[in-house]
Amino acid sequence: MKFIHAADIHLDSPLNGLAAYPDAPAAQLRSATRDALTALVDKALEEEVDFLVIAGDLYDGTWRDYNTGIFFCKEMGRLRRAGIPAYVLFGNHDAESEMTRKLALPDNVKTFGANMPQTFDVPELGVALHGHSFKHKETTDNLAVHYPAPVAGRFNIGVLHTALEGNAAHATYAPCRIDELHARGYQYWALGHVHEFAQWTGATTIVFPGNLQGRNVRECGRRGAVLVTVDDEGHPEVERIFIDILRWEHLEVDASDCRSMAEVSLHIGRAFETVLATDPHVPRAVRVTVTGKTDAHGQLFGLEQQLRSQALAHIASLGNERLWLEKVCLRTSPHLDTSAIHQRMDAFSDLQAIVGAAITDPDFNQSLQTELMSFINKVPAEVQAHLPVLEQVRQGDLASLMDEVAPGLLAHLAHQANHAHQANQGQGE
Repeated sequence: MKFIHAADIHLDSPLNGLAAYPDAPAAQLRSATRDALTALVDKALEEEVDFLVIAGDLYDGTWRDYNTGIFFCKEMGRLRRAGIPAYVLFGNHDAESEMTRKLALPDNVKTFGANMPQTFDVPELGVALHGHSFKHKETTDNLAVHYPAPVAGRFNIGVLHTALEGNAAHATYAPCRIDELHARGYQYWALGHVHEFAQWTGATTIVFPGNLQGRNVRECGRRGAVLVTVDDEGHPEVERIFIDILRWEHLEVDASDCRSMAEVSLHIGRAFETVLATDPHVPRAVRVTVTGKTDAHGQLFGLEQQLRSQALAHIASLGNERLWLEKVCLRTSPHLDTSAIHQRMDAFSDLQAIVGAAITDPDFNQSLQTELMSFINKVPAEVQAHLPVLEQVRQGDLASLMDEVAPGLLAHLAHQANHAHQANQGQGE
């Protein structure tokens, strides 16, 4: 017996983070979740699976655009013509969806009830599927404790949308523990809600397949479902299948050995080539974060946009149809020896002393806050919500801002001073 276990399709959910950029793949962003569902059905037909399981969050909340549901019906119709049923459990996003309650689905789509656990017994396959859909979005009860005992002589599958234990990255809907799932006596638990792949083995096999298509840069790397093959003795073998149409990547580029922006740019270009070596047919949306204590920190200070342009030049040479840039972030620190600067007894050491004193000077801090507030008040509210440092300025907490800016400023000025010194030496020669 073979089946595919998928979850968290979030059909027609928007992909966020690229739309503001002129080189963004607008058409692929709009259709990515639909294209991923089509690819999933393609895989089910290719593998000639016995059935498909969707463990929650097929839809994406309160939308009332029935074209989303009609598209799902079209894809399920393809399975219907091949004689493949789909067992669908509704999760927290489905529970608030108009389509979940009102849209008629093809007769090969079997949905688990929301009032109590429901079992689908399929004797011709020797399988029983147990599930309990969400009736309300805010379902915080442990649903797993009410699932029925396993059906004797069947391969028992528990379908459950759950945060499981200790998963802080996701809302704690239908929480339960791994040992509770093992104790239920099923052979396989098909879970949903957590968007990262995870698997546990033991008395039973427990799997989160992850979501089908990453929707933002926080959902990085390969995405898809799992193909489960059950042998004659009832042992499941789990194989990941990668379905994503557009993949998000977060590349951390270590600039520790770099001495200039040109060298940092070269490292970024190599990182792009490396990421494209895996699944080269899948386009990527990439965030680059440059890290490390580096001699290049002074050159990079305040020049994210220039470095972004360098990264875009690398992407242009690799092919804009394969790679898009979401953002470039600088998280470097200087190789700055502040004690050595202090001992120089020159204007640069005086500047360091002034910067150090300014951090604790209440009059300077008040003046700086006043100047910054004239800028902050012009920033749109939706932007302010994503920049915690702006709220720190509002509260008068400028110490962390100064601590972050001062080393970079000193490193930048040190770089400029050294550059000027070398130029003067050259003129003297």
